[in-house]
Amino acid sequence: MSADLLLATMLVPLLMLAACLSAEVRRRMPRLLWLAPLPGLAAALLAVGEPPMVLDADRLRFTLELGRPAALLLGVASLLWSAAGAYAAAYLPRELATQRFASWWLLTMAGSLGVFVAGDLVTFYLAFAMVSLSAYGLVIHDRTERAWRAGSIYLLLAVLGEIFLLFGFAVLAVASPGDSIAIADVMAALPASPWYGATIALLILGFGLKAGMVPLHVWLPLAHPAAPMPASAVLSGVIVKAGIIGLIRFLPWDAGGPVLGEALTVLGFVTAFYGVAIGVTQANPKTVLAYSSVSQMGVVMAALGAGLAAGQGATPMDAAFYASHHVLAKGACFLAVGVAYAAGRRRMVAVMIPVLLLVLSFGGFPLTGGALAKAAVKDQLGYGLLGALSMISAGGTTLLMLHFARRLAAGMKEAGDWPGLGMLLPWLAMTTAAMAVPWLLFTEVGSFADVFKTDALWKAVWPMLLGAALVPLLGRLPAVPEGDVLIPAERAFHRAAGPLGRAADGLERVLNCWPQAGLALLLLLLGFGLALV
Repeated sequence: MSADLLLATMLVPLLMLAACLSAEVRRRMPRLLWLAPLPGLAAALLAVGEPPMVLDADRLRFTLELGRPAALLLGVASLLWSAAGAYAAAYLPRELATQRFASWWLLTMAGSLGVFVAGDLVTFYLAFAMVSLSAYGLVIHDRTERAWRAGSIYLLLAVLGEIFLLFGFAVLAVASPGDSIAIADVMAALPASPWYGATIALLILGFGLKAGMVPLHVWLPLAHPAAPMPASAVLSGVIVKAGIIGLIRFLPWDAGGPVLGEALTVLGFVTAFYGVAIGVTQANPKTVLAYSSVSQMGVVMAALGAGLAAGQGATPMDAAFYASHHVLAKGACFLAVGVAYAAGRRRMVAVMIPVLLLVLSFGGFPLTGGALAKAAVKDQLGYGLLGALSMISAGGTTLLMLHFARRLAAGMKEAGDWPGLGMLLPWLAMTTAAMAVPWLLFTEVGSFADVFKTDALWKAVWPMLLGAALVPLLGRLPAVPEGDVLIPAERAFHRAAGPLGRAADGLERVLNCWPQAGLALLLLLLGFGLALV
């Protein structure tokens, strides 16, 4: 029964998408989106550590399995997909465009949850390609000029990431002495591969692009503001975790790697500090949150690199715990933006109190879920130079998230009214989960006794005080116009996206044929995967 839950995690969203061929079901589907990720939540609770499930073992060998780090991320990702699905039904108008949104949503969800349960190269590649390419439909949903531009850049980078991974997986399969393409088998053979360095480089590029590693991060600050609010929540909260689970699954933990680990640590901290430095210059609160995701994923990559360099076998679980808090808290922040804009200034206090709890949690304020998340990676980032960089990063995160709160309050309209329960309840549920779930799961990665030590509490507080003290200086920083070019790499991608944007006019006509086009895309992805077998 538990193995069947792994299959249902991917299959239920796809079956719901297929049911959209019926006009009547398609009309009602937006109100049913919250149900689709529930098998994933059940699998995270009941199927972790079960023997792999192999489909068509003689030929295709599709393998599904669920380890502890993946189960942790699958559980919180399913919670966010469910809450954001309920939120979307109330947030979006009930019309043809919403039905098309539901089709993209289900296809993206199938891939997003599938990467956590995939046990072989083909299944993982199919799921990764599905979430990467299908998310394009969520980005361009509003069909505005900004949405088309963001979608063009996103699609360009998504395809680039697929190319990196396709070559990386191909080399992994060729270097494996047997005919098995199970992830465990090909990774066991990787240290002896003559193409070890090239393989690792391709994998880090592919997964780092999805996770927002600088300078491949440029899709995040463009895609998040362009997408509808519930789509932004899953883009930032869940979809970037496809890159994180890829790093967890495909880094050589058994063989270790001091040089590789140190390089990844440096890339991680560069990404973390870059996200803060650019984020504090942004005016749009959704863009601020996007750069916050860049920064937070940088911390996760730094923790993975430091653990790999030191040969710490617990690192995948510790990093997954840190990333799981980000799933919950960042999803709640994006849902809060929609609630705040609807509620208006007269209800600012009631909205901003939960928002400020989330902001403090990101900084690592004691007794919050974020404090536990930072404690989880203490073994990797809690000592020496890395410890100092980690504390400076915490101060920067506090500054950036307080800037988000300022921009959110400034963007609230004078007039407004409470949104319906369809928006309020998912937002409050995710805010509560961001505070409570880490406490329920922390014993998997650490001890509460260490969290409540006096020196640990002080180490958590003083970087936040430093970050808060710098908030008054934010008003003196020049605001960067939305979509402005900040680094040469961004300028290059913006130019490259021009021809792609012109091709979007023709693509729009295809997209309007949903859900038939969604099923065609699924068949295309299956074709790519079968070509690897």
